[in-house]
Amino acid sequence: MDKRYQDQVVMITGAASGFGKMAAERFAAEGAKLALSDISEEALGAVADALRANGTTVVTDVMDVSDEAQVMAHGAHIKEALGAIHVGINNAGIGHNLAPTHMLTTEEFDRNYAVNTRGVFLCMKVQLPFMLAQGGGAILNVSSAAGLTGASMLSGYAAAKHAVVGLTRAAADEYARKKIRVNALCPAFTITPMVEEMAEQVSSRGGISREQALGSITSRIPMGRVAQPEEIVQAMLWACAPENSFMTGQAIALDGGLTAI
Repeated sequence: MDKRYQDQVVMITGAASGFGKMAAERFAAEGAKLALSDISEEALGAVADALRANGTTVVTDVMDVSDEAQVMAHGAHIKEALGAIHVGINNAGIGHNLAPTHMLTTEEFDRNYAVNTRGVFLCMKVQLPFMLAQGGGAILNVSSAAGLTGASMLSGYAAAKHAVVGLTRAAADEYARKKIRVNALCPAFTITPMVEEMAEQVSSRGGISREQALGSITSRIPMGRVAQPEEIVQAMLWACAPENSFMTGQAIALDGGLTAI
């Protein structure tokens, strides 16, 4: 079977868990070389070790995507070790404690913007020069369904994810003639550590079970369920695939119909 990403270098942030970990595994299965980063050293090392054991070339850096010096150092490491970035998956992100807007702390609001928006911007600043020199590439910024709609009790997160969509569309316009495609992925609630933490907050506050909390969180989704990580990651591989060469500047909703209503 042909491997769509054979010998391409794929940079993935937030690669130690959730979407990022599964994306690393799937891109590796498609023949990619990987540049992985995460803020969690131990978890990142475990992911990298497992991939290397299967023959995948992996470069790693422990990195806070909101820190420009760390992101630029990661780019320099990739240049030295792999010499290219063909695909960028800007996945690292955080949420915040559920709170009405007037009770959300300024610190939480600022930290969400620092990681979820500035982190994407900084990683694109690393990726784009590689792609300009190579004559093309694909960038996928992980936003959220909350970046397309409101998100009650998550106003800081929603604001930061809306900004990711705006950044994506601006860059897509700037670099389209350079054969660099820039898109955003906007998943709704998916079984990831972030959503599990949210369910725990809802469960604790409401005195209800985890299952009831998940039901409450997803009550507005027409399909009546949360997504599985596999459903999101398969879209990552499709969005960045060479045969998907005419799509750029899109905010792709994977949301069980949430944004249709």
